[in-house]
Amino acid sequence: MAKRKSLKGYYLTTFLIGLGFFTMGLMDPLYDTYVPIFLRNFIESNTIVGLIMTFDNVLAIFLIPIFSALSDRVDTRIGRRMPFIVTLLPIAAVLFGLIPFSALSSLWLLIALVFCFNLSKQAVRGPVVALMPDMVPGDLRSEANGVINTMGGIATILGTVALARLMDVYIKLPGQEEPVNEILAFPVASLFVILAVVLLFIFVKERSSQVPREKAAKEKKESILQSLRHVVGEKDKSALFILISLLCWFISYQGVLPFVGLYSEEVLGTSSGTASLAAGMVGIAYAIFAIPSGKVAHRFGRKRTIRVSLVCLVAVTLLVFVHSFVTASWNPTVRLVSFWALLFLFGIFWVSVVTNSFPMLWQMSDYTTVGIYTGLYYFFSQAASIIAPPIAGGCIDLFGYPALFVFTAIFFAIAWITMSKVDRGEPEDLAVEA
Repeated sequence: MAKRKSLKGYYLTTFLIGLGFFTMGLMDPLYDTYVPIFLRNFIESNTIVGLIMTFDNVLAIFLIPIFSALSDRVDTRIGRRMPFIVTLLPIAAVLFGLIPFSALSSLWLLIALVFCFNLSKQAVRGPVVALMPDMVPGDLRSEANGVINTMGGIATILGTVALARLMDVYIKLPGQEEPVNEILAFPVASLFVILAVVLLFIFVKERSSQVPREKAAKEKKESILQSLRHVVGEKDKSALFILISLLCWFISYQGVLPFVGLYSEEVLGTSSGTASLAAGMVGIAYAIFAIPSGKVAHRFGRKRTIRVSLVCLVAVTLLVFVHSFVTASWNPTVRLVSFWALLFLFGIFWVSVVTNSFPMLWQMSDYTTVGIYTGLYYFFSQAASIIAPPIAGGCIDLFGYPALFVFTAIFFAIAWITMSKVDRGEPEDLAVEA
């Protein structure tokens, strides 16, 4: 048996590639925490807030597969992913910085700006993600994915623990009679995103496409829908079942994520600046455990690591459900800290799922189809983002916030079952690479 390669020679490259994930890790938690709060200034129903929070995901389900596949077919002097990254990410950063200012004006301006922001962010997400498997061998991608998820976790910590504190700072704006808060974190985060794009462009050099002309021409004729039909029609259903599994676990994650900030404010009584620390606990766990989770999967297998993590996620979310009742009479500070501790545990096992699932799917692709498989991953994950928030919001409206955590546990359990049907995606399942 051939000795497995070490990631040692790829660490620097992987950390630099992780700057792209850093930008997403910085913007996404702030967006998920505060946009629902901005919307609640205009809308009372959690169900409607949940529906609006799916707006960006409707764009994503179309844009990510299209731009992922499109970046497979581009071959420029600066690479095939980089042209999308250096144009669309700065646009997304500027629009992101303007979101809280639009919330001071009207609901419709807020929705319009969110729409434009997500057009650029979701279009660039696929090329950002597909950059790593272009440059790292297949048997090292779990560990590499751990490294770049660490970058995303660091960004989440920066955004939710540090920058979010700026949301409590009052500033005087032209046209406003009184100083306002819930502004500064967004434009400051935008500056970090632009800086990350500059560093990524300077230090990451994509390899030239080595795909034969005839093979590239064949891939240009294959649409995303044809790729999906191909996956469904395969005799080995591993790719299909991992896509179904990630649909279920993202329904769990995307159902709970938009509401933990509101839960923190409305149930636990935190301020706006502190509300984001719930998501921040997940980010801290990301940063600490992303690399170890890749190493664990490298030793014990990706599938086994994911299924054990899903069992633990079911247990943790049920503990959060119980926590909402048991701690009702506790000291508010103790109640809040214990909630954060449970979310930290949630983050440990969640990052173990995310770190290892993408490499399993990439292992089933080759150099010319990495973008297409990346697009399929996001097609299913964003479908979950459309399905989950309105259903989760409806559960809250009907049964209260504790029902949210039961909803989450159920879909993690379903994902555990469907993952048992996956038979490929381990490092030894060698994919065809250019």
